Amino acid sequence: MEKRMKYESLIVGSLETNCYLVFCPETLECAVVDPGAEGDQIIRLIEKRGFKPTLLLNTHGHIDHIGANKDIKERYDIPLYIHSADSPMLESVLQSEMGIFLGAKDSPPPDHFFEDGEKIKIGKYFLKVIHTPGHSPGSVSFLGDGFILSGDTLFCGGVGRTDLPGGSWQEMVSSINNKILTLPDEMIVLPGHGPHTTVGQEKSSNPFIT
Repeated sequence: MEKRMKYESLIVGSLETNCYLVFCPETLECAVVDPGAEGDQIIRLIEKRGFKPTLLLNTHGHIDHIGANKDIKERYDIPLYIHSADSPMLESVLQSEMGIFLGAKDSPPPDHFFEDGEKIKIGKYFLKVIHTPGHSPGSVSFLGDGFILSGDTLFCGGVGRTDLPGGSWQEMVSSINNKILTLPDEMIVLPGHGPHTTVGQEKSSNPFIT
């Protein structure tokens, strides 16, 4: 069997956020990406699979992607990574009505800020950080072997909203066209919400992409 980085996903919270467990099949080391809610559910899957969490990664700082950071951090004591431009959002979870509605918990402070092009080691493999602003100033995507976690930048048949504070339609278009759609057509796109897709499918049928 071909050896490459793998992933599992589960849907959490009332906004149905995709939380991803990106793992090395040889060492079972994993990164927990966007634990938006229901930390107990995420932890149960980690334990069931025998994964060994080493990193906690946020594609961006919106509440529905960071709401269970505290649960994961307290259970596994692993470093939390986010882009510096979105780090202030980690401090304001419980100051918003949406945070209360979603049952989010205040996030711990970040341990590391992403740099564009940085490679993050998970077991014997790496994720590459791609800064993809637009949905938020510090939105990032993670490029693996044959897949990209696009956060709330690119969806199946859609794109992320840009009407929230710090959002920019111009930056969103640039991020999608210049950093994601330049990848091979067969590249699997794993978005922050909804079903997965491919670069080729979005290039040919996404009505928001010009």
